[in-house]
Amino acid sequence: MPSWLTGPIDTTTWMGTPGDSDALQMALRLGAAFLCGCVIAGIYWAVRPREQFMPTFPATLVLLAILCAMLPLVIGQNVAWAFGLVGALSIVRFRTVVEDTHDITFVIFAVLTGMAVGADQMTVAVVGMAVTGMAAFLFRPKGSNGPSFDRGAKLQIRLGAGRDPDVVFKDVFAQSLSSVQLSAGSTSKQGASLDLTYRVCLQPDFSPTDLINQLNLIEGVQSVELRQS
Repeated sequence: MPSWLTGPIDTTTWMGTPGDSDALQMALRLGAAFLCGCVIAGIYWAVRPREQFMPTFPATLVLLAILCAMLPLVIGQNVAWAFGLVGALSIVRFRTVVEDTHDITFVIFAVLTGMAVGADQMTVAVVGMAVTGMAAFLFRPKGSNGPSFDRGAKLQIRLGAGRDPDVVFKDVFAQSLSSVQLSAGSTSKQGASLDLTYRVCLQPDFSPTDLINQLNLIEGVQSVELRQS
């Protein structure tokens, strides 16, 4: 491996600031993490079906690789800093949930590769990218011609309080869905509405727009959202 990647970094030079050679070495390692992140993003772009592709996700993978490469450089051998960093990051809350486990594996892929580069483990990073990339191609999800709501979907309905969902939705569900299961429920608007989430499968001959239109015609329904699983 090149000496600028494998050499130790001294982050405790005079006045606590890195010297020029150390700063250059850090920059080169972060640059290597950037290249690794680009490779991971390229693998994600190549194996992800276009109808399930998240446009912002490749950029997120690149940034994750760079940021995680910074962790070993910041912490070094300082255990106190490690615990302090965990405490600082624990106050951050992300409202966007990654629902697909396939995307979660790419997040872990970028995190571990970035940490390997920052921790001076380029062999682990390179071999890991090669093996993981090969596995991603071999077991890549197959695309489809369009949304398959008959194989599973998430239905979210906001209903005014004081109405029984089992009663008001019974006829529409029986006509349009082959299976339905309530997965979550909560109140909103200070208790004036119910937010209900169902796991559903549409009848093969029933379109998603017909389901949404029929639910919107029910008195008390304030919003309807149907998303592919």
